[in-house]
Amino acid sequence: MSYMALYRKFRPREFGDVKGQEHIVTTLKNQLKAGRIGHAYLFCGTRGTGKTTIAKIFARAVNCEHPVEGNPCGECPSCRAIAAGSSMNVIEIDAASNNGVDNIREIRDEVAYSPTEGRYKVYIIDEVHMLSIGAFNALLKTLEEPPSYVIFILATTEAHKIPVTILSRCQRYDFRRITADVITARLEELTRAEGVETEEKALRYIAKAADGSMRDALSLLDQCIAFYLDQKLTYDHVLDVLGAVDTDVYSSLLRKVLAGNLVAVMEDVEQLVIGGRELSQFVTDFTWYLRNLLLLKSSDQMEDVLDVSTENLNQLRQEAQMVETDTLMRYIRIFSELGGQIKYATQKRVLVEVALIKLCKPAMEPAQDALLDRVRALEKQVEEGMAGLTPENLQVLARTYGASGAPGGNSAAYGSGAAYGSGPEEGVEMLEPAISEDVELVVQNWHSIVNQSHPSLKVMLKDARLKALGDNKLGIIARNSLAEESLKQADHIVQLEELIERRIQRKIQVQVASAQTDPNKNIKAIDFEKVIHMEIELEED
Repeated sequence: MSYMALYRKFRPREFGDVKGQEHIVTTLKNQLKAGRIGHAYLFCGTRGTGKTTIAKIFARAVNCEHPVEGNPCGECPSCRAIAAGSSMNVIEIDAASNNGVDNIREIRDEVAYSPTEGRYKVYIIDEVHMLSIGAFNALLKTLEEPPSYVIFILATTEAHKIPVTILSRCQRYDFRRITADVITARLEELTRAEGVETEEKALRYIAKAADGSMRDALSLLDQCIAFYLDQKLTYDHVLDVLGAVDTDVYSSLLRKVLAGNLVAVMEDVEQLVIGGRELSQFVTDFTWYLRNLLLLKSSDQMEDVLDVSTENLNQLRQEAQMVETDTLMRYIRIFSELGGQIKYATQKRVLVEVALIKLCKPAMEPAQDALLDRVRALEKQVEEGMAGLTPENLQVLARTYGASGAPGGNSAAYGSGAAYGSGPEEGVEMLEPAISEDVELVVQNWHSIVNQSHPSLKVMLKDARLKALGDNKLGIIARNSLAEESLKQADHIVQLEELIERRIQRKIQVQVASAQTDPNKNIKAIDFEKVIHMEIELEED
């Protein structure tokens, strides 16, 4: 007897065997028990989620002579004939190869004849979105007023391609992607039935690689078992067969990237290539690894969302503390772009290496989100000693920080009048501000004051610079006229003065202007670095 693939051998034969689509199974069983059977159904969803399987079970159930709680009995002549594919009452049509008007006209002619045995003639049209416009039009009238003994089940992976005139005549059921937990449990059940010894970790990786498709999972499992026949299927075996990479490799690679160790990173790529790993899969998995890190860093409540082991979760927690959020987002952007390019590339290794160079050397990437990483790299060189600074690096520092001591006039630019293009007029002598003790307290607590303000006010304050105007007056220089107009609203000024008083226990009078309307252009903005001896960064919501 010839070998039968696992996905065919273990195809569900009743509704209870279908995994991950309980919302559809329950509805169909209730319809069968109540006798409320529709004439046209549309099953939508990604590949391998059970559309055709449920259609066949439903076809058996409506013709079953002795149904049990909505399920086909599997024993009556009708059930056996349909299961064997010899019944004239169930007609399966592949719309990909039978998509013309003539094919649909044949169906229209056939439905005029009632079934010779059983109660219903069931037409299962797979990949129905492949029908031509003419074929859809030919199907339309039959769908609208079919004979009472005809049921149409249309299955598709691309429901958006189906005309609304067809959609409106069908009961639509959307099939969900099956979760990794459900797929893993099913794989464990089947491997026990097959007498194959496996590691739980190996089955979980197969489930994850299947991307919500039970059929894909069974095909991958079949492939892995065949390669390691009569051996225990381990996690390493699965990685070998699928050309995938162990999670520890991603962890090691990320740490080398964060350290800027480009030589070690290139050596890891060499080992992946020599080991026969599939680079497209590597790009996908590493992007997901970075995604998990970003989720974990974004919220403490994300641990339940991540489908990782406790051991890997502890490792992710450590790495989340090692990398900044904006850096992770830049890494994900680079690898997401790479994922779209590598599918059709002839030199996949080159593209992967270029992407990793961008990660290690942000100065080589012109994108805006690389700026902060470039600044961090230069700051690290300064901390390690001036010997690490080349003339080229000094030029980058000058371009990045300008005269303000803050990156590119961005939201942290509290420094000089050069920011926002509001430098001193020619011939005007800039005066160093005499900062009172009260104003100095405001500057030291500015981070907390801004974060306690209303969200709309916080946005305007993030880009503002501060000036000491004497007599315990604080000048707030808005970035533009729109921000100035908002900050000058009486309720905003009152709120800000109250927040300041609450924070430092002293009254400060606030005066708002913009770079264009500032009456004190000859007074330098307060240099935050000098006041609090540290870099101020406002938290993003």
